[in-house]
Amino acid sequence: MPKAPAAGSQQVTIANYAFSPSTLTVSTGTTVTWTNSDTDSHTVTSSGSGPLGSGLLSQGASYSYTFTTPGTYAYICSIHPYMHGTVVVQ
Repeated sequence: MPKAPAAGSQQVTIANYAFSPSTLTVSTGTTVTWTNSDTDSHTVTSSGSGPLGSGLLSQGASYSYTFTTPGTYAYICSIHPYMHGTVVVQ
C-alpha cells in the first residue's frame, strides 16, 4: 500500500471537463486546492453527504479544503455530474 505524502498542500486542476488528478491520496491535515482552468464554470461538490461545497467556480477561480479526518471523499461537478474525483485521506 503506497504511503500518503506528508501533510501540506496538493493541487487539482479542472480542465477539459475533468479533475486532474482524478484520484488523490493525502495525509490528514493536507489542504487540497482545486483551480478551474476551463472557460465554463464548475463546482467541487461532495457526492451524497460530505464536506465539499465550492459553489460556482468561474475560469481561474480556486477552492481549497483542509482534510482533517481519514476517509474516502468522492466529489463531482454539480453542473456536469459526469465529472468526478476522489480524495483518499490516510
